[in-house]
Amino acid sequence: MQQHGISKLDLKRQNRMQILRILKQQGPTSRIDIANMLDLTRAAVTIITNEMISQGIIHEIGEYQNINEKVSRGRKKILIDINQNYKFVLGVLIDEDMISVGISTLAGAVLDKRNLGIKRDIVYQEILDFIIESVKSILVDNCLQLDEILGIGFGVFPGMFKNAGVEILDNGEPDYTRLAVDIYERFEIPLIFDNSIKGMAMANIDFNTEKDINSHNIAFLRYGESLHFAVADLNGSVSFNDNRTDFVNKIIIDPSANEYDTLSGGSVKEEISRAGVKKKIIDAYSRENTPLLYELTEGDVGRVGYETIKTAALSGDKIVSEIINNSVKLGAVLLNNLYYYANPQRIVLHNLRTNDDEFEHIKRETAKIVGEKVASKLVMSIIDKKHGFLAGCAIAIRELFFTRGGFDMAEKNK
Repeated sequence: MQQHGISKLDLKRQNRMQILRILKQQGPTSRIDIANMLDLTRAAVTIITNEMISQGIIHEIGEYQNINEKVSRGRKKILIDINQNYKFVLGVLIDEDMISVGISTLAGAVLDKRNLGIKRDIVYQEILDFIIESVKSILVDNCLQLDEILGIGFGVFPGMFKNAGVEILDNGEPDYTRLAVDIYERFEIPLIFDNSIKGMAMANIDFNTEKDINSHNIAFLRYGESLHFAVADLNGSVSFNDNRTDFVNKIIIDPSANEYDTLSGGSVKEEISRAGVKKKIIDAYSRENTPLLYELTEGDVGRVGYETIKTAALSGDKIVSEIINNSVKLGAVLLNNLYYYANPQRIVLHNLRTNDDEFEHIKRETAKIVGEKVASKLVMSIIDKKHGFLAGCAIAIRELFFTRGGFDMAEKNK
């Protein structure tokens, strides 16, 4: 006879998962408060948490103290929290100009890293060799064994799928099998793969040290040769469950643009991506139109790049400055549309090359064009380029730790 319903193991995992999520969101919390939040008995929470403490997943950190409350004569509230060193996590980012491999705690605290600058024509074997050698050296240098590692998370930038051996299936989903097989053959630990944009969005919400009990979601926008967008919430998955984080490139933000159509003129990619802005400047490039840029590049259009464009704009090259300023204004329109589409608490801007200067420019123009409400939501990504591997760490931690309630694979399969 068929039996239906939730198993004891599933119920146990679900309760543990909910407890871990409370600790993730709120920080140190007492068993009494957890019981109230989950509508469980104190005895049930005590049994569950004591088992998790014995396994090293969580730990007690002391008594709850609040100077504004009277001292209670009853049982003291003992705070518990996630043991961030219960297991360590390896992360890999395969980006368009860098491979980043590193290791962190469950809270995203960095222990070690390896980075390799690459070109877009890098081949699969070079990527694989660097990842394997980096993981080996990180484990040796930090005196870690594989049983101390939760797993490896991989964030692959969609533009690098082919280089990384990722195939796109008929349904549009990326297939990471080739890379997964080759890595697992060397290390035999859990591997989790996803789009790097989603991983970066997760990392920006999960590794933020400022706890906000009202936090629920962020929008994440990555600048670059093309733009990518995702929405992450605190505990669940990331919106857009395939590789279509680049859909934002096709959004029309300037319907008056020349050669307008739904895929090119007036679109985000044409108007505000780095590739689009560079193309506009190259189209205008001449001794008469862009004299300072022309002088900087000695009349060689092939030398027009980010640094020369930036220098020319700061030096007062009028047309170069106009093109850049117009792209920022159109970017404000995009940010406005994304805000009202996703209703996020924050809009995280990632991969801004001039960091604070570029960010402040974007924020000022956004406030001027669409209002302070949207501008006030803008923040810079907490993940810098050299720590890009944290995207992979975030992917692995969500799937292998929080979603599984702290159960490792061996225990889960008993």
